[in-house]
Amino acid sequence: MSGHSKWSTIKHQKGAADAKRGVLFTKISRELTIAVKNGGGADPDMNFHLRLVLDKAKSANMPQDSISRAVKRGTGEGAEGETLEEITYEGYGPGGGAILLQALTTNRNRTASDVRSAFSRGGGNLGESGCVAWNFDHLGVIGLEMKDEERGEELVLLAIDAGADDVKLEDDFLEIFTAVDQLQKVQKALEDEGVPPNAAQLSMVPKTTIALDDKQAEQTLRLLDTLEDLDDVQKAYTNADFPPEVLERYQTEA
Repeated sequence: MSGHSKWSTIKHQKGAADAKRGVLFTKISRELTIAVKNGGGADPDMNFHLRLVLDKAKSANMPQDSISRAVKRGTGEGAEGETLEEITYEGYGPGGGAILLQALTTNRNRTASDVRSAFSRGGGNLGESGCVAWNFDHLGVIGLEMKDEERGEELVLLAIDAGADDVKLEDDFLEIFTAVDQLQKVQKALEDEGVPPNAAQLSMVPKTTIALDDKQAEQTLRLLDTLEDLDDVQKAYTNADFPPEVLERYQTEA
């Protein structure tokens, strides 16, 4: 893998702030419904995507009755006449960083208008389908806080032996990248070692990154925030490479 951005790491660390904004449960609820609908049923032992989303729901302290309702909607119960549609949006942020959005919506026109407006107000541009998707790989990503460098090196070897394709250990954080069908195996190897991941998810990882100056980086981070705050946007990915000092300020503000 030739490069990846730290945005996935920052998103994980911002999870609590997202919850405070009151958007996280709605997004997880929709993701649960789609995971059941598209992933093979309501049994997490048979549907790994559902298991990943259930783990996310539990870590966010989502109420069990809300989880159950979302799962039932995926099986066709209590759908209330609404049909969720999966849509991908592509565009560019300030400085030319690629941005890829995954959305779940009951109203395509509303979502397109909201996304276009957010790009425009944030100094970016909404592009055509296919303009940036080619620069992203669909991979499994595991994140671990790791302050013990020696232990981190041991886990790097463990992850590679278990099937990881790429591993990065820096700034007290271990990122592990796998093929989609190897994510469950690598996650289990870590859990068997007594090291449950802080986050494990399917993600869109950039093949190459683009460096931004401080001003462009701050504008892009705020644009990503605005996009992810939209009710219908589930996830935002970018190939922007942010200066460390800008990321530090951003995390502090978050």
